[in-house]
Amino acid sequence: MRRAAAFVVIPLLAAAAVAGCGSSSSSSSASPAATNSQVTATGSFGATPKVTIPAKKAAASLYTKTLIQGTGAKLTTAETLEGNFVLYDWSGTTHKLLGSTFGSGGPTLFAGQMLPGLETALIGQKLGSRVLAVIPPKDAFGSSGNSQIGVNGTDTLVFVIDMIKSYNNTSGVPGTQTSDGGGTLPTVTAATGKAPAISIPDSTPPKNLTVKTLINGAGPKVKSGQEVLVQYTGVIWRTKKVFDSSWSRSEPYTTPIGVGQVIKGWDTGLVGQNVGSRVLLVIPPADGYGSAGQSSAGIKGTDTLVFVVDIVTAVG
Repeated sequence: MRRAAAFVVIPLLAAAAVAGCGSSSSSSSASPAATNSQVTATGSFGATPKVTIPAKKAAASLYTKTLIQGTGAKLTTAETLEGNFVLYDWSGTTHKLLGSTFGSGGPTLFAGQMLPGLETALIGQKLGSRVLAVIPPKDAFGSSGNSQIGVNGTDTLVFVIDMIKSYNNTSGVPGTQTSDGGGTLPTVTAATGKAPAISIPDSTPPKNLTVKTLINGAGPKVKSGQEVLVQYTGVIWRTKKVFDSSWSRSEPYTTPIGVGQVIKGWDTGLVGQNVGSRVLLVIPPADGYGSAGQSSAGIKGTDTLVFVVDIVTAVG
């Protein structure tokens, strides 16, 4: 599976690997330069903040401030955050809005390895908090910047983030399986807190995309264009071996769904499912990687793929 962004600035949120920022360490200053502390944001939690950035050059120090103190649990490095944010690029004495999820866009997911400055700003903060982070290049993308979203190597980032909810990175969906597949389909054996085991039958795989709900979640139906947070395991029918699994990385996968950012079998099979569901997908080549296959994963152009996907949440 390839990682994709639902929103043009999402790579900033989980972006060390995506955008080429090689360091996972964080950097901060006990006495940040006064210029960065002049950045302010006002407004209530959940509403678009009004951000004021001085017409001065930003200092080289990371500056963070809790604008609204939440009362929820503290965010840890073993969790994915659901939140809203507004983001500005501060270049020289000017600034510009890069993006916002407040309003009709809906919240987004802060998954994977965050930028060092964001990690410092958010880890340990309580859910329900609004956090301001003024992030210099050394705690963001370094001297390379991020040309994809128009951030130069000397630009400072200004985030205001509302922390809504968190998800444990090693958890799937709750609930008891009402089906394990079986018969001419793979058999899926549930394991609490672990990846489900998938047993492939000796029969010929179905020629068409086959979708079977194993756990019927109680959440809303997934809509095309939403960003989903999922745990999954993928098996090649021919070899009966796992070729990819989010469980093994202790990192759920996030992607826009229904808009061509993932293989067709996922787009077709997951849209319309309820959040909280576990879904078995048996995907023929035409709905997978096509006749080209995916050699890096050992997938031939004639291979049928089997996925078991836990839909943890959907946002946007």
